[in-house]
Amino acid sequence: MDVDLFDFVLPPEAIALRPARPRDSARLLHLDHSGDGSGLHDRMIGDLPVLLRSGDLLIFNNTRVLPLQLAARRGAARVELTLLQSVSPGRWRAFARPARRLRADDRLIIAEGFTATVEGPHRDGQVVLNFEGDDAALMAALKRHGSLPLPPYIRKHRAVDAQDQVDYQTVLARHDGAVAAPTAGLHFTDHLLARLGQAGIDCAEVTLHVGAGTFLPVSVADTNDHKMHSEWGQVDDAVVQQIRGTKARGGRVVAVGTTSLRLLESAAQNANGDEGMAPFAGETDIFITPGYEFRVVDLLLTNFHLPRSTLFMLVAAFAGLPRMQTAYAHAIQRGYRFYSYGDGCLLERERPRKAA
Repeated sequence: MDVDLFDFVLPPEAIALRPARPRDSARLLHLDHSGDGSGLHDRMIGDLPVLLRSGDLLIFNNTRVLPLQLAARRGAARVELTLLQSVSPGRWRAFARPARRLRADDRLIIAEGFTATVEGPHRDGQVVLNFEGDDAALMAALKRHGSLPLPPYIRKHRAVDAQDQVDYQTVLARHDGAVAAPTAGLHFTDHLLARLGQAGIDCAEVTLHVGAGTFLPVSVADTNDHKMHSEWGQVDDAVVQQIRGTKARGGRVVAVGTTSLRLLESAAQNANGDEGMAPFAGETDIFITPGYEFRVVDLLLTNFHLPRSTLFMLVAAFAGLPRMQTAYAHAIQRGYRFYSYGDGCLLERERPRKAA
């Protein structure tokens, strides 16, 4: 498909630089199939217990963001590093700014006793770094000297601060490994989770370690030419059984975020006809665009995404491109807040058209 179809103009003031407080006071655009012709309803995140049904199942991503942003020096020159992925013990692939000035064997000093050596030339702004010591020592050093890698569109306007250490983790974050937060989960509080439970709405957890590629726009002209980044995820058998039970009872599966949805659909693709789902553990590079046939997820709770991004393509596949174009225009006109710290939308999956 033509990538231009997924473009739109967003006023800079619509980009949220801080989350709503409390988290569940954020606005929520509900996009359903009601008969009033619009299907758009301005609500609040706190309305979820009445918007969902008893017997529905919310699937959360419980990944935890690591403090992977580092400030280093090469001689007198400052270098900004964002660790992306462990290659092997002590070796990490990383974004570096400015990468073009780095050479093999350059020694980067992050703090006293915390250094890294550049292994080779840069490629697309990335380098491979070799850290002294084992992974346990590296994790301890990151917690002392690293900061959370906030998205570029936030760091462009302000510095990361102590409040972000709380704001950029979900209340269910428990498994270290993400470069970015599963931002739909940022809207939830313990109080909201308790209200959902009282309303008979169940919860389950999966793990997908979100990578930095989630922020990258698609740079090719046609979606067929885009190479999707890969991320590690896991869906265990208990969650598979919970999903099967929910479907058998007539309940709906609600993915909290595009990361949960991508992982669930990856598990479904891996099932080979085994009742629609199977446990999954490994890398996924699933790329969902309009025309994709969803196998698991009935509703999607998500934030508002960047133009020309794989995430906007995913929501267009889920709810329909014309409906999402209308929804985003409505959100911009009504002053909704966009991106990681912004407001949310609850999407019902587009119904297949009946044959004439």
